[in-house]
Formats: sequence, structure tokens, C-alpha cells
Amino acid sequence: MGRDIRRRPWVALTTFLIVQAVLGCWWAAFYPGLFSRDSVLYLSHTMVGPWVSDHSVVYDALLWLSFTKTGDLGAVTFAQTTAMAGALTYLAQSLKAMGAPRLLTTVVVVLMPLAPPVGAFTVTLWKDVPFTICAVAIAGLCARIAARRAVGVPALVGLALLFVALGLFRANGFLIAGVAVLALLVLVPAVRLRLLLTGTLAAALPLMLSNVVFPQFGIVAPSKTYVYHTAYGDIAVAYRQRPDLFTPQDISLMSAVAPIERWWAGGTCYTINPLIWRTDFSWQQADLHAGELLELWRRLLVAEPRLVVDARLCRGAIAWRPVQDGQVTGGMTYRLSRRPNADTYVGPYKVADFPGRWVYSLRPLSMELNQVADPWLTGALMPEWDWVLWRGASWAYLSYLAVGLAAWALRNRYVLGVAAVVAGQQLAVLANISAQDFRYMATPIFVGALLVPLFLGSLVRLSAEAGEGLRRRLHRRPAAPAPTGQPAEGPVEELEPLVASKAEPIGPETGSETGSEDDAPTEPIDMRQDPGGRA
Repeated sequence: MGRDIRRRPWVALTTFLIVQAVLGCWWAAFYPGLFSRDSVLYLSHTMVGPWVSDHSVVYDALLWLSFTKTGDLGAVTFAQTTAMAGALTYLAQSLKAMGAPRLLTTVVVVLMPLAPPVGAFTVTLWKDVPFTICAVAIAGLCARIAARRAVGVPALVGLALLFVALGLFRANGFLIAGVAVLALLVLVPAVRLRLLLTGTLAAALPLMLSNVVFPQFGIVAPSKTYVYHTAYGDIAVAYRQRPDLFTPQDISLMSAVAPIERWWAGGTCYTINPLIWRTDFSWQQADLHAGELLELWRRLLVAEPRLVVDARLCRGAIAWRPVQDGQVTGGMTYRLSRRPNADTYVGPYKVADFPGRWVYSLRPLSMELNQVADPWLTGALMPEWDWVLWRGASWAYLSYLAVGLAAWALRNRYVLGVAAVVAGQQLAVLANISAQDFRYMATPIFVGALLVPLFLGSLVRLSAEAGEGLRRRLHRRPAAPAPTGQPAEGPVEELEPLVASKAEPIGPETGSETGSEDDAPTEPIDMRQDPGGRA
């Protein structure tokens, strides 16, 4: 299978070009790209200073480079379309080499960029886009390992680089890399030490860069509130549900950061946005009292661990719950922002301003494409499509089922590794996330969609094997003995009698010697002793 695919490079090239062309249409329709408040913050601090590592220093640098060299941001989003086309093509080709149906896999991958969760997401100015591209490439590399049933040095180097990239594009990337490496350690015992070293490097390098290297270049570490904001959210949820657990000293501490009413209002478990992103919540005071707030959080964790665990499970619902909860604050899935310019997100004087902030404005290169893509995207944002298009939990579960069936059908345990990065992202998001954002679980959607042909192919293969096994068992089953007094089924061979009861007369018409009936013997003739006799 793998050799067959390598002999047809035109299939991969054609697939890549089709995916790239469709994503290019999204790029032209929403030039320079969709964006949010975070997108504006990525660039503003690099232009005004100081540089901070709240988000991704690497992605901030890409935006800065594009803006300073080209005067716009379209180069970044176009590069994202090319990288995404390459990652999706690589995953599709790797799955086909592993044993997925070739035609159906090709059809799925060329249709995927038409879907807004792929097309519109790819042209959004978010660090989550290159992060997802790396995760999809990791799944493709694991599929290639499964096709070869071996982990060579190039594969280890590729895994190391991609895992490092996860940590550089998202702060929790090292958690995802760690979970994925642990899963691979179980599946690939032959190179466990090398995989362990790869995972350790991938987890340690981004942390070392953030805490040791970047400060040497004047890049300020993230604020304490940015690092610990999910713990503050746990405190708010606990206060709203169990105010009796809080002492007067605790109330005084919390009031120094925000009015106690803000802590109560921000105590919704699905999101921390109503707490930390309101004007009456002081980030400066939260940074000053970070140690005391963390001590309060630890005390709550020890005294009432279920409160904290339930808050994390609720906030991580985007990772495990297939449907949104529209009845409570923050329970609905956040997909994509659709505002026309930066001021509608942050307003004047809300962030460090810089000349040229106008680049955060929608300027389609083709109004015709925009008139097609915009209603298509708007229709996909309707609530009834949320569970299938924008929630990654169902796709994660489908991924596990697909690789499980394929490992059984192909007799290849390495196939399970394709879903390792999906499991890593699901568990990391479940443990520590801030809101119900679709982008946090984009990887399971992308990988899961491309695993559908493998799932269907495995069902067909296993069904065919089951049918063949049943046919063989029925064919080999011995015939049941016939009941007493009844003839056995099937044709019965007629046998000649061994003893004749009376000799036939021999007359002239037979051509034998003449004789009379009285000359015939009166005793039975044993035919076995007289071969010349006639029955």
C-alpha cells in the first residue's frame, strides 16, 4: 500500500492544490483574515512595547514581521492556508498508506476546506491555527509510523520538532505533547527510551525559552493573573456555591481585587470571562495578591476538592460534552468573531495603540467570493449545526472508535497512535481551559473527519472477515447422524448382493451349453467363490 502511494505523487500534489485553492478562496473572501480581541493584542504590544509572552512569542513575531515588512497581515493568513493544505494532505496520504480507503479518503480531504470550521478557521489571525496545523501533522506522522510499523530516526526528529512547536504556539502545548508521548510509549515499546527523551525535550524547551531565553531579549514574562486566571475562576465558582467556606479575611482579600459582587457574578462555571474581563476587576491588584489568592485556592482544593474538580469539568465541557448548554451564562460554544474592525473589539484607548491598527479591518480581495462565503459561514453558525461542526468532543470519540476498529481490522496496534494527539488535546483542555471556545478542540474535528473513511473501511473489512469465517464454519460442519429407522440424507450408493438366493436358468438364448432346469444346482451359489457365475 505504501509503495503504491509513493508511485503516485501526482495524487498528493493534486490533493494539495485543490485544498490550497479552496482555502485561498476563503482568504480572498475575508482578507486579511478574521480576528478577535486577542488578535489585536498579538500585535499591539510588539509595536508599542514591551513585548510580553502572554500568548505566543513566535506567532506575535510572525505578525510583527508581516506588518513591518509588508504593511499588512495577509501574508500570515496566506501562509496558514498553505501550511494547512500541506498538513491535511499529509494526513490523508498517511492514512491511505496505513490502509484507509484511497478514493473515499481523497474525497473527504478535498471537501473538508469547504466547511467553515476548516476554511474560515484557517484564515483567522489566531495562534490556535498554526497550533492545530502542527497537531494534524503529528497525527499524519503517527499514521506513517503505523503504515511502516516502525519508528525510525526521521520520525523521532519530526515528532520532536512538532511537539516543540505545540509548546511554542500555545502555553498548554507541552501538556498535550506529554499525554501524546505517554500514549505512544505504551504502543511502541521498542523505542520507549527515545520517545521519552523526545517528549521530555518537547516539554522542556518551550518552558526554558519562556522563562530563561525570552527575558534575555527584553520579552516580559506573562502576568501572574494571566497564568493563574483559571484558579481565580475556581474561587469565584466556590464562592457562589458555598459562601460559608470563606472567612472575613478571604472576603477582604477578594474585595481588594474586585467588588465581592463581581466575584459572585463571575462564578459561572462554564467561563471565567465575566470575572476577569470586566472593568471592576483589577489585574494589577490580582498580580499583587497572587500568592494569597493561590493559597486560598489550595485551601479550597484540600477542604472541598469536589468543588474545584466540578468547576474544572464544567469549564472543560468543550472537551467532553458533545452539545452546548444555552441555558446558562457561558454555556454556548464560541466559534468565530465577525466584527469589521479592531475598534469594535477593543475600542479606542483600550489597548496600547499604534499607527496602522487599521490593518485589523475586513477588506475582501473579491467581493464576489465574500458574497458567497459570508452567508455560507453565517448559516454554519446556526445553533442546530453546533454539535457537528463546532464541538470537538463527538469527533474525539469517533477518532478513538475509528483507530480501535482499524487496529483490530489491520492487526496493527500502531494505528492507535494516530489518535494520541487527539487524546492529549482533549485531556489538556479538560484539565485547564478558560471558556467554551471551538478553537481549543479544533484538532479532533480535523483528525476525526479524516478518520471517517478508515472507520467505514474497517467496518467493511471486519464484516467481510466475519462473513467468511461463518461460511467456513458452516462448510466444515459434519452431517448430523440420521435418526433410527430413517434413511440418511444424501445419495445412497447401490451395492451388488454378495449372495444370490437362486441361480438363473441357462438356456439356448444365452449362447451357453444346453441343459435342462433339472441340471441347475439346488444350493445357493456364493458369487465371491465363483466369479464366473451370474447374478
